[in-house]
Amino acid sequence: MITIRRAGPADAAQLQRISEGAAAYGGTLQLPYSSVELWTERLRQSSGDDIVLVAVDGEEVVGSAGLHPEKKRRRAHVAMLGITVAETHTGRGIGSLLMAELVRLADNWMHLLRIELTVYTDNEAAIHLYRKFGFETEGRLRAYALRDGQYVDAFCMARLHPHPPQLPV
Repeated sequence: MITIRRAGPADAAQLQRISEGAAAYGGTLQLPYSSVELWTERLRQSSGDDIVLVAVDGEEVVGSAGLHPEKKRRRAHVAMLGITVAETHTGRGIGSLLMAELVRLADNWMHLLRIELTVYTDNEAAIHLYRKFGFETEGRLRAYALRDGQYVDAFCMARLHPHPPQLPV
């Protein structure tokens, strides 16, 4: 049974373990050989507005996802999304569970109109997941990042709130 909960500094070692998977650092902007200290500091410095969730199987953290609202006032309606699932648990619906919870929070509690992300153009599983939750491709970023000695392209994707809140009549 997979449960979703907010991440905390005590999860740092397990998040570091997930990030060490070749798919995790190959599919994100993370570098290989991150440290537990780095993850502890990230979790401690996370703003109160950031939402970082973990998917837990028993006692094992098997995925994480976050919404990071923009700090600029004119983009206060926007958050960046990031998600990672442990290599041992891909294809089991964990990404969908995390995405469903982030979208629910964004739409109903965080006053967000727009969620943005970047995804490597060859990450078909992630692109499929994002489209399933209403994300659309808005552009292609050429030579976006260096990955294993090669420049790779990424898509800019975004999702607009399908039914933004309205004032009562």
